[in-house]
Amino acid sequence: MTNATTNLMSDPEALVEALLASRSPSPRLSEIGQVAEVADGIAIVAGLERALSDELLHFASGVQGIVLDLEPGRLGVVLLGSSDRVTVGESVTRSHKVVSTKVGAALLGRVVDALGNPRDGKGPIKTDATRPVEAEAPKILDRQAITRPLATGSKAIDAAVPVGLGQRELIIGDRQTGKTSLAVDAILNQKTTGVICIYCAIGQRGDAVAKVIGSLRKGGMMGQSIVMSAGDEDPAGLAYVAPYAAMTMAEYFAGQAKDVLVVLDDLTHHARSYRELSLLLRRPPGREAFPGDIFYIHARLLERAGQFTQAAGGGSITVLPVVETQAENLAAYIPTNLISITDGQIYLSPRLVRKNQFPAVDLGVSVSRVGGKAQSKAFRSVAGNLRVTLSQFEELEDFARFGTRLDEATRARLTRGAAVRAALRQPERDPIPAVEQLTVLVAAMEGQFDGLSEAETAQVMTGVRLAAARELGDVATRIAENAPLADNDRTRMVDLGQKARANLGGQDAANS
Repeated sequence: MTNATTNLMSDPEALVEALLASRSPSPRLSEIGQVAEVADGIAIVAGLERALSDELLHFASGVQGIVLDLEPGRLGVVLLGSSDRVTVGESVTRSHKVVSTKVGAALLGRVVDALGNPRDGKGPIKTDATRPVEAEAPKILDRQAITRPLATGSKAIDAAVPVGLGQRELIIGDRQTGKTSLAVDAILNQKTTGVICIYCAIGQRGDAVAKVIGSLRKGGMMGQSIVMSAGDEDPAGLAYVAPYAAMTMAEYFAGQAKDVLVVLDDLTHHARSYRELSLLLRRPPGREAFPGDIFYIHARLLERAGQFTQAAGGGSITVLPVVETQAENLAAYIPTNLISITDGQIYLSPRLVRKNQFPAVDLGVSVSRVGGKAQSKAFRSVAGNLRVTLSQFEELEDFARFGTRLDEATRARLTRGAAVRAALRQPERDPIPAVEQLTVLVAAMEGQFDGLSEAETAQVMTGVRLAAARELGDVATRIAENAPLADNDRTRMVDLGQKARANLGGQDAANS
């Protein structure tokens, strides 16, 4: 205690004068509302007249909510926790903040919810950095042209439907056609590229998410990835917020000049969650009972992707949104919305699944609107012939089903097309390096797989891949440097295909 304080304590009049002369504390205003109604995932709050749209509210029960509807005398609030904990009449206070999620390198290797809270039982995440889940999309002058490829490790995609860093490429197809598997394989192929990956599961079953996590750990990509889970058992509010939170996490890394791949699996569940919340809030329904702004919520999400200038961070955000169709109906409401927003689509066909063609990429419907500009020169020299060969084959295949007598040239074209399509087969969780992909495709288009059975084709492809990895190291280097394939390189690839096929004949003779 100082001498001045001792003097004031001994002189009450001086103490009173000092208190009167001191600055009085400013008043603290606190707005408190009450819950008027509670439903599954939403609450109606009264008494918070000054609350703002998208503001975060705190309920007395500990649950948080986002203001979604502003009406005179009432607020429509989306709950970020269980509605069973919220009771009518409990108090609600404003936070004067928007909903935020954790960001930072500490999230890598972790499984989190939409707010960045851990879900893997490995303790708290050591970061205090947070960012709002909603952010304005970068302006046109903050963007650059997409010129760098994102290698997915899938022959059908890298050759015919290429994806560039900063692109938004939709993965679309019916149930059980391999949409998630294709996206996970693209993540696994980034092990040596340094691309940071974020897998956002929206409305997925817990066992499906656990399978993805297991694949990432087995493939050595978990330490380079973030898994965000808003499962089907979680509140619809968390499923609604999840993709925006994933983009916020990606923007943190892109601001540090890093490349980020975001998989949104899937936006069909996201749209359904938003429809559920909107109907509970008694918003006017539109087509298929979706609210009128369903296009806007996905557009403002996907517009945050891109390749950014140095002034805007220098990084890139590539998005692979997934959407599910029913009975191959590409003209449904949500699929057509997303097709119009994105820069192309990879369509997985149930018809190819029934033919045991995996990945079931239908090259006739799939398209990449900007990836061709980012495709490496080596792949570009192969892609054109690949598309022509397959399109002619599929047209003739349908014609040949009528039993029409075919000439030798047509039969040869059918044989070649079937061999090239078989060469595009690829098991899941087995992303293939570029030089091996090109060697298999060049050998197939030069006739080295013609007339082989499914099992024989698989054997020859394995032999070609092993030989390419062993003998074409110099070609792999040139492909990485974006050099075109030389005629000599093609000749060497065809020779490897011939040797692999010859070895198959030698094995057959030995077995007999």
